[in-house]
Amino acid sequence: MLKNLFRASTTIKDVPVAEVKDVDLTHIPQHVAIIMDGNGRWAKAQGKPRTYGHSAGAKTLKTIVRFADKLGVKVLSAYAFSTENWKRPITEVNFIMELLSRYLTSEIQDFKDNNVQVRFMGSREGLPPVVNAKMNHAIEETKNNTGIVLNLAVNYGGQAEIITAVKKIVQDAKLGALSPEDINNSVFENYLYSRNLPPPDLLIRPGGDFRISNFMLWQIAYAEIWTTETYWPAFTQEMFLEAIKDFQRRDRRYGGLNAGK
Repeated sequence: MLKNLFRASTTIKDVPVAEVKDVDLTHIPQHVAIIMDGNGRWAKAQGKPRTYGHSAGAKTLKTIVRFADKLGVKVLSAYAFSTENWKRPITEVNFIMELLSRYLTSEIQDFKDNNVQVRFMGSREGLPPVVNAKMNHAIEETKNNTGIVLNLAVNYGGQAEIITAVKKIVQDAKLGALSPEDINNSVFENYLYSRNLPPPDLLIRPGGDFRISNFMLWQIAYAEIWTTETYWPAFTQEMFLEAIKDFQRRDRRYGGLNAGK
């Protein structure tokens, strides 16, 4: 791992080695979730339309995915489009859908070259057919990749996810495929969009707000939360390292007490 991080340079994409040396590479969060907030506000501050911020945010995601992979993160979940985002102006919604379609087209070879496995969570209902097709193509083309999992939340809402899971459980119980007495956390999690993925260890929220915005409500029960005033398009690898280092200083007790406490 250290050889990969330090190869042929004293920096990692402009991040000083001294910064990386402060990170315990044996204690990297397995799963990092990110609420990519502030695209529109960042663009407005630049005197640009909100769509400009979404394009810049997509570039930031590419940079952070690559860097997270080098650090040893196994899963990165990114909140790309929520069930509530349909309330935005139709021109902005259409742009985001087009941007997602372009992103899944332009980056597919990069995903394959860098061993990135692409997954999605959220409802496919209501998404443009071309977006659904590109999502299916990305899944198929990267399903055998064994590197970092990029889990994109598209048309996703945590409350809707839980309700959908409950409905499926009720249906299976009615069919006799599931006994109510057998329902526990593990069984319930198999009905979520994130099944087969570990729960997030760390939730990063750029943009200056202090809320979870209906993101992975079940999964982040014991995630450590790290926030910054910086808008997502301006989020850097140095900031990602700061979030990791802060995570490593946390005392994770999961409702109990650590030895000696």
